[in-house]
Amino acid sequence: QVQLVESGGGLVQAGGSLRLSCAASGRTFSSNAMGWFRQAQGKEREFVAGISWSGLGIYYGDTVKGRFIISRDNAKNTVYLQMNSLKPEDTAVYYCAADSDNRFPRRETSNYDYWGQGTQVTVSS
Repeated sequence: QVQLVESGGGLVQAGGSLRLSCAASGRTFSSNAMGWFRQAQGKEREFVAGISWSGLGIYYGDTVKGRFIISRDNAKNTVYLQMNSLKPEDTAVYYCAADSDNRFPRRETSNYDYWGQGTQVTVSS
């Protein structure tokens, strides 16, 4: 059974940092694109960051560019999201996703066929 398990969420003050992790099990995604998405209450799920199979192709959503950093460790089958300079508007449930058909990340949720259960990030003002 393939699973993506996120961890590292929590409550942080504005300006603070958090590091999310996403550990995959059941199969390896070392040849596949991985992504982070988030969904705030009452809003649609949005693209946060994506990383190619090699880690060399990286893309960010406009709202997090310059503040968040995505990375991966294929030996550990794990993807990370370092979140800096957090703002209250970053409050959301953060999801990890894997695209088993592509090596390079896409921004659309429909491209991803494996999803984690999500981890809550709350940024207080």
